[in-house]
Amino acid sequence: MDDGLQPLSPEEFPTLLKEITDPPKKLFVRGVLPSDEHIFLAVVGSRRYSPYGAQTCEKLIRGLAGTNVVIVSGLALGVDAIAHRAALTANLPTVAVPGSGLSSKVLYPRAHHTLAGEIINAGGALVSEYEPEQGAAPWTFPKRNRIMAGLSHAVLVIEATEKSGTLITARLTSDYNRLLLVVPGSILGEHAKGSNRLLREGAIAITSSDEIRQELGIASAHDIVTTVELSPDESALIEILTEPMTRDEIVRAAPFPVHHTQIILSSLEIKGIIVERLGRLCVNGSS
Repeated sequence: MDDGLQPLSPEEFPTLLKEITDPPKKLFVRGVLPSDEHIFLAVVGSRRYSPYGAQTCEKLIRGLAGTNVVIVSGLALGVDAIAHRAALTANLPTVAVPGSGLSSKVLYPRAHHTLAGEIINAGGALVSEYEPEQGAAPWTFPKRNRIMAGLSHAVLVIEATEKSGTLITARLTSDYNRLLLVVPGSILGEHAKGSNRLLREGAIAITSSDEIRQELGIASAHDIVTTVELSPDESALIEILTEPMTRDEIVRAAPFPVHHTQIILSSLEIKGIIVERLGRLCVNGSS
């Protein structure tokens, strides 16, 4: 995995990263860093997450399938890994910013070496300002958080405890005048006390993928299909496809006989309204 390590000079940085007040002096990249034509969304949260947090993270990212969104996260245990894997499942490029150098000898955490390889193989990238052999240390993680926030148009907080490092990224997001999006969490436990406080302080509440699309200026599934003439039955199936689904899931949810449902799906595919990605059908998003 050490092959292909590339240093970037400040002139080669993504445009957004150049704009922050404390940009890195250089970057190391492994893989392919998506171009500025993409919309970068950092997804962050605690290492200790609830089942609700995991399911919400997966659902929101799946709902962005078909767009030009890049999912940025920190390769860490917990929500970071869930976000990267959800992006891979949704066929979205993803960028990992670990709290270490990029050499396979020190890449942190070791448990995610395979995930790092999957990110690269899927056309994404690993990014770090640290020298390749720099190991993870307590001071490396707060510094790397500014890279995640700096790369991104918006940061989505899934869950954060009151003392979570995620709150550092949230503060930097506000400092850099980027959108701070937060999923409301349960008031019954510790998992979301920090993220719920961010909402009280003015962060944007997010409860669906379409709300993320709206904040990022991306057409929603409804906006995409309103420009195409659809039959009532086709419209009914589009209403069901609020997130990527397998054909069997659509057939079970549809109010039509199986054969008729398959005919409608074929018609929507021919019209380019829906596409199949990794075995799931979704509305063909645009940016």
